[in-house]
Amino acid sequence: MLTNELMATIRRIELRTRRLVNDSFAGEYHSVFKGRGMEFDEVRPYQPGDEIRTIDWNVTARTGHPYVKRYVEERELTVMLVVDASASENFGSVKRFKRELAAELTAVLAFAATTNNDKVGLLIFTDQIELYIPPRKGRKHILRLVRELLAFKPKHSGTNIKLALDSVNRLLKRKAIVFLVSDFIANPDSYRKELSITNRRHDLIAVDLSDPMEEGIANVGVMAVEDPESGEIVWVDTGSRAWQQAFRQRMSQLATGKDQAFLNASVDRIHVATDEDYTTPLTQFFAQRAMRIRH
Repeated sequence: MLTNELMATIRRIELRTRRLVNDSFAGEYHSVFKGRGMEFDEVRPYQPGDEIRTIDWNVTARTGHPYVKRYVEERELTVMLVVDASASENFGSVKRFKRELAAELTAVLAFAATTNNDKVGLLIFTDQIELYIPPRKGRKHILRLVRELLAFKPKHSGTNIKLALDSVNRLLKRKAIVFLVSDFIANPDSYRKELSITNRRHDLIAVDLSDPMEEGIANVGVMAVEDPESGEIVWVDTGSRAWQQAFRQRMSQLATGKDQAFLNASVDRIHVATDEDYTTPLTQFFAQRAMRIRH
């Protein structure tokens, strides 16, 4: 059910993201993500300078005058938003939860896609596939996706990135742009192979969400720490040098493992933290990718 608060949030996100898309990277989105190729449009009379290989010999023979085939870019794309809804996404120590950041980020990407007349779909996952909405066009469809992202209540709490990517590969029969939005707090070995497979079939971009507290916890004495996905509560002494060292080592190993997994699979990554404005990382990603394609 749509509450007044939820409707106001959706409207705010729509207004902000439309402005961002129009002002910041709508053109770069178009140049970065090309269509599936060239499709036949029509034949027209041959003109001096036309490529001989484009001559349509059947029409030329039938009319007695040379005609060439004209092709246009097949622009329509499919964009799939694959969003992690596991319990760790409900964490945020500064401005907002990762879940809220993910919803607004994906709204921006959805509006950018629909501005270019592309189809957009949504897959929400935990350790199960929680929701799948097939790709479609139109403002009403995009607003439905945003509503689901903001209001969706997952039934499970774990994370299975492998399952999400396997499902994308099974559901999408043609090449698509896949944005995988997660904090990737899982063993990289559990999804390393699927990153490569998915990126070969589609154009896979990882949107890596983080929170400053995951880089280090201040010395606040003894406190209860809950694993959001298992529900296990452990009392830790944050003043302990050994605990601090172990925590930093664990997070460093996770970061190194992620870096290596994305690098090996040639997957582009957009890193966004809960304490920053996502506009800059998104704009930089589109600009850098556009530059790379031009060169």
